[in-house]
Amino acid sequence: MLKIKINKNLHGSNGDMNLEVDLEIKEGDFVALAGQSGSGKTTLLRILAGLESASGQISIGDSVWLDGDKALAPQKRGIGFVFQDYALFPNMTVEKNLLFVNPDIELANHLLSITEMSKLKDRMPSTLSGGQQQRVSMCRAMMNSPKLLLLDEPLSALDPVMRIKLQQEILSLHREFGTTTIMVSHDPSEIYRLSNRVIMLDSGKIVSDGSAKEVLLRTTGSQKFSFEGELLDIIQVDVIYIAIISIGQQIVEVVVSAEEIKSLKIGDRISVSTKVFSPSIKSYGQ
Repeated sequence: MLKIKINKNLHGSNGDMNLEVDLEIKEGDFVALAGQSGSGKTTLLRILAGLESASGQISIGDSVWLDGDKALAPQKRGIGFVFQDYALFPNMTVEKNLLFVNPDIELANHLLSITEMSKLKDRMPSTLSGGQQQRVSMCRAMMNSPKLLLLDEPLSALDPVMRIKLQQEILSLHREFGTTTIMVSHDPSEIYRLSNRVIMLDSGKIVSDGSAKEVLLRTTGSQKFSFEGELLDIIQVDVIYIAIISIGQQIVEVVVSAEEIKSLKIGDRISVSTKVFSPSIKSYGQ
């Protein structure tokens, strides 16, 4: 059991706030931290890793990592941390990046086999693609069979196809090693696929805690469903108005009334909603 009860004052772009987290995480859980940028997600990961100070208590099993202001050094916590930028040693081969952490050649070969990187073990990081570098970063984080694996948006720089592939590899590693995993992500599909628990932070406080469906699903049954986006433009075509909206990685056109545009301005964050009685669902492959 990972027990966290911490407090830290933060100075962000939205002003001062207090990161105040009190929760327990079961061994083997895959927890996703969600919330707006600046809500304290990455700071919480760094506090767990011992890379930032805080007041309070953190313990995992019988090991105490933080007690008041007395903190256990990061290298003694038995964690794995995967950053957005991979952070590989550029002067070492793929294999040596892993063996630098732990000289267990059998484990290194096993991890490279799971992630389909065995044939590239003698390559230098600079010769690898972003997805390949992230696999090496994941393998290196698992070389000490960590009690706790921390993932800070590890797949955010990758294309959708590669993201889905690596999501499956992350889940395979998580399950095989029985590691407790905490991941920061802004991607609802990623959170849904990987986590069994979602914790939503807002201004340093936990505002929601449950399954992905409980936390992220806005509506159920025959109610409306909605997508959030940014209003890019409003174009008048004859007697109708068309709103150009960015939703995720797509741009869509929505017909709006003259009355609706009175409350809209370019750059607004908006919600586009519809009834779910007869939605049209089509595979990209159709």
